[in-house]
Amino acid sequence: VQLQASGGGLVQAGDSLRLSCAASERTFSTYGVGWFRQAPGKERALVGVISWNGGSTYYADSVKGRFTISRDNAKNTAYLQMNSLKPEDTAVYYCAATLDYARYNSWGKGTQVTVSS
Repeated sequence: VQLQASGGGLVQAGDSLRLSCAASERTFSTYGVGWFRQAPGKERALVGVISWNGGSTYYADSVKGRFTISRDNAKNTAYLQMNSLKPEDTAVYYCAATLDYARYNSWGKGTQVTVSS
């Protein structure tokens, strides 16, 4: 399955933004989806994960309570709702697919999120 993140942009601190992760195939519904981000000069980090049916989610401590991951398997799309954005959330955001919630593949091009103070 091929995934592509979109929806990034330039926002101010405190604003909200919703990213989308669109899949090319209906098999999307069998995969978990992870959201990752990579800030300049830093390693790529896991933001959160949603299970194949949306029944389970996991969030990194840095975004817990501010970010929400959801999915609509009928639209082959997952979402990352980001609220109360902070300048430290500035990064390129990626989504990726997983079957075992340990290894991720099908990385698409990321989408840039820039939060100004």
